[in-house]
Amino acid sequence: MYALGRHLLVELKGCNAELLDDLQFLKECLHSAAIRSGATVVGDSFYHFSPQGVSGVVNIAESHISIHTWPECGYAALDVFTCGDTVRPEEAARLIMESLEATDSSLVELRRGLLQPRTSQCAKL
Repeated sequence: MYALGRHLLVELKGCNAELLDDLQFLKECLHSAAIRSGATVVGDSFYHFSPQGVSGVVNIAESHISIHTWPECGYAALDVFTCGDTVRPEEAARLIMESLEATDSSLVELRRGLLQPRTSQCAKL
C-alpha cells in the first residue's frame, strides 16, 4: 500500500492567548513553518473573528497547513497535510507549537490516500 499524503492533526493547549489572536503573527508563523519544513507556499487565506480568534490556511503545492484558534481557552487546532516525500510535516508542527508557546500538545497522524496502484499514473508513485 502506498499513501499519497500524511495528515497531522495537532492539538495545542496552554498557548499564548495574545499570539492566538494576532492574525498577522499567525500568518507569518504558518508561512515560515511551511518554508522551513520544505514546502512551497502558493497562497493563503486568514480571517479574524470578533471578538477574538483566527482561522487561517496556508496553501502549499504539497497541500495545506491550517489553524483555528480559541484565545480565550489558550487552544489551537492545527492541521498539516502534505503529499509526496519532500516536506517534513513534523517540523512544521514543531515550529508552530514552539512559536505559540504551547505547554501541552498531542499529535495524530493519518495516512491519506492509501492505494494499491492500479492506473499507470499511480503506478509511477
